[in-house]
Amino acid sequence: MDAALFQSRHEALVQQAENALQQLTPSADTRPARLHAAMRYSLEAGGKRLRPVLCLAAAQAFNPSAKADAAAVALECIHTYSLIHDDLPCMDNSDLRRGRPSCHKAFDEAIALLAGDALLPLAFEVISKAYADQPALACSLVAELSKTAGSTLLVGGQTEDMGGLAGGATDERLEFILLGKTAAMLSSSLAMGAIIGGANKAEVEHFSQAGRSAGIAFQLVDDLLDLSADASRLGKPVGADSQNGKLTYASLHGIEATRQRISTLTEEAIRHLQATRGDSAFLAVLITRMASRDR
Repeated sequence: MDAALFQSRHEALVQQAENALQQLTPSADTRPARLHAAMRYSLEAGGKRLRPVLCLAAAQAFNPSAKADAAAVALECIHTYSLIHDDLPCMDNSDLRRGRPSCHKAFDEAIALLAGDALLPLAFEVISKAYADQPALACSLVAELSKTAGSTLLVGGQTEDMGGLAGGATDERLEFILLGKTAAMLSSSLAMGAIIGGANKAEVEHFSQAGRSAGIAFQLVDDLLDLSADASRLGKPVGADSQNGKLTYASLHGIEATRQRISTLTEEAIRHLQATRGDSAFLAVLITRMASRDR
């Protein structure tokens, strides 16, 4: 896939995700207005829309007319809730997110906490409404996303991450953090899209594995950027991992080993995509670009 075609399709998928977010989530003036304004403030903060794009593209890889908007929105709701909570003073204590004040700085801590609380169930409401006439599909999507967002993956990874180096600098613990904190959501994005697109069980697993590999690589790139990127370009504070004593692959194995693993994981992800009958050309380019991003 050439660069111009990739860019055009990527922009179209991002816009599709933006439109779906506008249509499927409550407006900022919904009562109570301050709560919904905070929810929309964080949902509309921009960002890469990576998870919705992965989901939409995965569905289209198997069925170009697949309807994956609701699943894409649900993924972004979960992701946004996790960012709001991660930024709170009791967690990562970050005042900046996506180049502007974090939710708790723009509103207050209580409203930020509640905004995250509200986005979590909203994800499942969106799925249940959109796929009400396809109960088996709705059940599969809810099962996939609820496991990913739960105590053994997303929340579990964040819990272990909060322990920092004091929790033990071991490869086993680091892998648990990497899988739960970042990779699980990317894995579900591809798996949910594949499910909606009509992929068989083996193909869904290949897409899930591709997301795990790409997700770990994504987090490793993020860790490297935290060491060297410019805060204004990255859209959040840099150097926070070291300052907060975070356990990262770079701190455990060094920068060169981290770069090598990013390359290996990216190749693994693409192999998994190509092991299916899906048209994975766009996804392969996207995952390659994820591994070489500078913000």
